[in-house]
Amino acid sequence: MLVKDFMTPDPQVVTPDVAVPEAAQIMKKGGFRRLPVVEEGRLVGIVTDRDLKEAMPSDATSLSIWEINYLISRLSVGEIMTRDPISVADTLPLQAAAKLMLEYKVGGLPVVHEGKLVGIVTVTDVLRAFLQREAELLVGAEANP
Repeated sequence: MLVKDFMTPDPQVVTPDVAVPEAAQIMKKGGFRRLPVVEEGRLVGIVTDRDLKEAMPSDATSLSIWEINYLISRLSVGEIMTRDPISVADTLPLQAAAKLMLEYKVGGLPVVHEGKLVGIVTVTDVLRAFLQREAELLVGAEANP
């Protein structure tokens, strides 16, 4: 089982100059929790829903809502993203990708091929692969009692 067989190909991406509110809207609309950040097709970072939440001011701020909105609108993804994130090759065994996610405590990894972003693999993809493999083994066991 290889990463390329279970990853989400051609994921939604942003560039470092995209405003934080726009990235948040893209993530909300798409229903995902991470966005690879690319420049000319090359992975330069990743921004997560957690990064976006941490970029927002606390409720204890003395700024007005207009000041907050103005400041946030001026904040770019490049300022809050994780630079040079851990990534995996599309030909890596899925088990190795799962091990990296556990080791680094991340929920997803950008997938690259020859330096270009080609997909993203998440914990959900790993679970899907596990369940698919489990089903295949059950079918095989029923066929050969």
